[in-house]
Amino acid sequence: MFNKATMTKTPCETCPANAQLAQMGLKLEKFDRVVALAGNPNTGKSTVFNALTGLKQHTGNWPGKTVTRAEGGYEFNSISYKIVDLPGTYSLLSASEDEEVARNFILFGQPDCTIVVTDATALERNLNLVLQVMEITNSVVVAVNLMDEARRKGLEIDVRSLSRDLGVPAVPMAARSGEGIQTLLGTVAEVCEGTINTKPLRVSGTPAFQQAVSQLAGQIQQVYPGVPNARWLAIRLLDGDARVQEALLNGEIAELVAGQRRAEVQFSRKMAVQGRQ
Repeated sequence: MFNKATMTKTPCETCPANAQLAQMGLKLEKFDRVVALAGNPNTGKSTVFNALTGLKQHTGNWPGKTVTRAEGGYEFNSISYKIVDLPGTYSLLSASEDEEVARNFILFGQPDCTIVVTDATALERNLNLVLQVMEITNSVVVAVNLMDEARRKGLEIDVRSLSRDLGVPAVPMAARSGEGIQTLLGTVAEVCEGTINTKPLRVSGTPAFQQAVSQLAGQIQQVYPGVPNARWLAIRLLDGDARVQEALLNGEIAELVAGQRRAEVQFSRKMAVQGRQ
């Protein structure tokens, strides 16, 4: 939440986003912002995580899953960040438990920013995941890692053009040597604060497709008011995503939305009490 007096983010155990994160096993008492770290395997994602957190990290499993979760923390400009290292995946289409965990965290955990780590030597292959993440959230930073390897291979990466085309900031890095880490920290902070206005590239499709997505998204919002990104859910349903269909039919989505509503009521009551003091 934002404190109106200071216009800075402060931790709040009763905020709706915190309720979702708590269901995912995260506790946020000592952190102001939450950052997700996504990426394909072998992009140096763990190296970026270690560079950001140092030794302030621990591992465990996601609730009800055998998938490992790594969490860490760092501070930048007097703001505390919790960073969650998501499983390395090639997509978010929930073909595996790893993909489902990563997708659910970005969608329902609603992190303040999602960093997608890419390999500068195989950038085109990595962009599939970047585009999928950008379909879910606007708050994205692309970390173009392994720039040192790209230079050794004679590859030139126009990061500025990449950022312009994607509509989100792209940061050149070589995490092993610390190159670009400070720029990444500053960029993530600016995205969280809204200083950087992102406009993620999204596939619009044909007019008929857009109309179908709009109609279905409206129906989803009617059944599940407050559900995050009904447009994305509609696209997945139209694409025949069996896992999303199952979650909508078996009440899984309803449980997540209900948890968010309960948190909103608790938060409203707390603010009302504080307002009377």
